[in-house]
Amino acid sequence: MHNIFIIYTGGTIGMVKDETGTFVPFDFELIKRNLPDLSRLDYKLTVHSFNPIIDSSNMKPEIWIEMAQIIKDNYDEYDGFVILHGSDTMSFSASVLSFMLEGLQKPVILSGSQLPIGEIRTDARENMMTALEIASTKHFGISMIQEVCILFDNKLFRGNRSFKYNSAKFEAFRSPNYPVLVEAGIHLQYNQDALLNNSGKEFILHTKLDDRVAVLKLFPGISPSTIKAVLNSDVRSIVMETFGSGNTTTDQWFLDLLKEAIDNGKNILNISQCKVGSVELGRYETSTGLKAIGVLNGYDMTFEAAVTKLMYLQGELEDQKEVAYWVEKNIRGELTIND
Repeated sequence: MHNIFIIYTGGTIGMVKDETGTFVPFDFELIKRNLPDLSRLDYKLTVHSFNPIIDSSNMKPEIWIEMAQIIKDNYDEYDGFVILHGSDTMSFSASVLSFMLEGLQKPVILSGSQLPIGEIRTDARENMMTALEIASTKHFGISMIQEVCILFDNKLFRGNRSFKYNSAKFEAFRSPNYPVLVEAGIHLQYNQDALLNNSGKEFILHTKLDDRVAVLKLFPGISPSTIKAVLNSDVRSIVMETFGSGNTTTDQWFLDLLKEAIDNGKNILNISQCKVGSVELGRYETSTGLKAIGVLNGYDMTFEAAVTKLMYLQGELEDQKEVAYWVEKNIRGELTIND
């Protein structure tokens, strides 16, 4: 019998309509009533429900820490963990948990749905049943999945490589810069070469997060005052979303503002606004100046991974130079370095 621990945070999967027709969160009993097949599985399921149930738009570091602690506290007794979570911020949660759960050797799979489980055409049943099956799968007694993932629409993605791209289709998530880990058809097709293997590593829980992170999204015509407002904010690091492969304006006033912020001890991490591809600092003249003043390379990290990785590193490290060093390194499979 497989022992699976389910963490029910909330989300669309467990919602019902109130008297006004608005979807509101409901408890896990609704899911059990609509999934009678759960009783047919050779699984021992333990459920921890958050109280109150959380709409994922209200997700925050304190909840991430609580989720990570629950996994740590139950780690030895269970084969895998399934987190039922709203899809809107699921990629943020999956990314940050990947950093907080170092050396993970069991599956932690986040899933949910685009329609509530009580709806006729819901995707909730398939998502949940597939997540449970993958969470329980072992090969010679070792978990096939040893990382934090997202399961949606018959595909399992690395959590810190994924983002929500569609709010109107069941195919809600994509991972364009990293292969799908598992495709669920008649059989589960595992992409062995893409899986993390943490066997033999020590499982370490990290619960310190420093959320002093800001975002600077560039656009043609952005004003100096807008850029100053972000750069002068009370943060340690700034995620700068640039054009193409990491390009920005070459206007000297812009470079001077960035350099001033870096000289004052702030880290500026360059990621692309493009969903596919990687930052290549110095490839074009429009990014050569950034590299020269100390802007950091985010390579092909998703926005969600970049933000949460900085929160994690800042929580662990007081030295800004150490944060700068590690944010450019691949520590949980979140980026690809092609240097």
